[in-house]
Amino acid sequence: MQNTSSLDRLLDFLGQSPTPYHAVAYLSKLLDANGFQKLEESGPWSTLKPGKYFIVRQDGGLIAFTLTDDPLDQTGLRLAGAHTDSPCLKVKPQPAKRKINYLQLGVEVYGGALLGPWFDRDLSLAGRVSWSEENGGFSKALINFQYPLAVIPSLAIHLDREANKKKSINKQTDLVPLLQLTDVDESFEGLLIEQIEKEHPQARPQQILGHDLFFFDVQKPARIGLHGDFITGARLDNLLSCFTLIHALIHSPEPQNSLVILNDHEEVGSVSTAGAQGPFLKHLLKRLVPESERRQQMLCRSLLISTDNAHGVHPNYGDKHDPEHLPTLNNGPVIKWNANQRYATDAVTGGFFRALCQRTGVEAQDFVMRNDMACGSTTGPLTAAEIGVRTVDVGVPSLAMHSIRETTGSSDYSALQEALQLFFALAPKDPLWTGLNQ
Repeated sequence: MQNTSSLDRLLDFLGQSPTPYHAVAYLSKLLDANGFQKLEESGPWSTLKPGKYFIVRQDGGLIAFTLTDDPLDQTGLRLAGAHTDSPCLKVKPQPAKRKINYLQLGVEVYGGALLGPWFDRDLSLAGRVSWSEENGGFSKALINFQYPLAVIPSLAIHLDREANKKKSINKQTDLVPLLQLTDVDESFEGLLIEQIEKEHPQARPQQILGHDLFFFDVQKPARIGLHGDFITGARLDNLLSCFTLIHALIHSPEPQNSLVILNDHEEVGSVSTAGAQGPFLKHLLKRLVPESERRQQMLCRSLLISTDNAHGVHPNYGDKHDPEHLPTLNNGPVIKWNANQRYATDAVTGGFFRALCQRTGVEAQDFVMRNDMACGSTTGPLTAAEIGVRTVDVGVPSLAMHSIRETTGSSDYSALQEALQLFFALAPKDPLWTGLNQ
């Protein structure tokens, strides 16, 4: 079971990570504080001594790994992955709209967001901005307004009597956040420059050149329920997995040759420099093991645990699940199966993860989508196809996935972390690892 300090750390991470960039910055500081050395991809490093390292790509992707004296082609890698992005509303490049005495900002829908819950929430803005300096230089940085500065008001029931029976949402016209009355003379660029100067006093921004900004709900994540059974908050899918993987790697008692990859852009297809269909992981593996044959031997002796939240059974909608596969909250991690390879689990990889959980005293649950419903996917099959590594898809059961506020059990993440800590510590001659590699 989780302890209070661990849960507090998780809630703090979720609250301080409104965007993938802020999540990676938070975890980078955590890794640095625990003895991991940051490597620059543009640097000359090739042969690394045994130790703990991490690299960041495009602000939203991160790889952390530990190396021992044992050669990688003989031990394989204990790999685990998750993604840093979540469905949300992203500000358009030229967003300002002045309409009927209001200032609004145009947005694009990022990923498969559940849109209804975005109405009538206290929203703020965060992300990264680039600008030109007064001396002609180019700069970029993260910003986070933190305070509620916008809302998307619903249309009153008196003006839409059918709203509770049928409600369609037009992404272009209905999802336009409201910021202020237009009799206040304030430009969006001026607002960004003011925030840059507030958060980065050394900056001298002259002109905003570009931005990746996302709206988020300012309500903090929380532990709730009569007995604290649940965690509610934004971006549990999939920042909870990111937190769990990094903490498992840090706190693994004797980590072997292990690696955690946190990809960006999973919610929009993973095709990017930091996405699972991009070269991020392949580039690193080539630098760790330049010889193609030895690298292939390493991958044949490796396993990837792809962690992404699973669909827990909803008590009001039990018929949306296959009746023999009903994962419930606080009853352990979920192994995700799909015959059409939307999840990469098979009998060997799924069996290995179940045995891993059993060794920690936890029984894994199973999820398979109903045959008459479409199945989502994860970074697991993409990474498996990109580098040719055996993969199992797992995750903690959750409710309201892709909503502005999701729900998970308050103890499932710690059960998953215990299993991952054991995974990262499996010695080359441990019967679990040798059995996998027979």
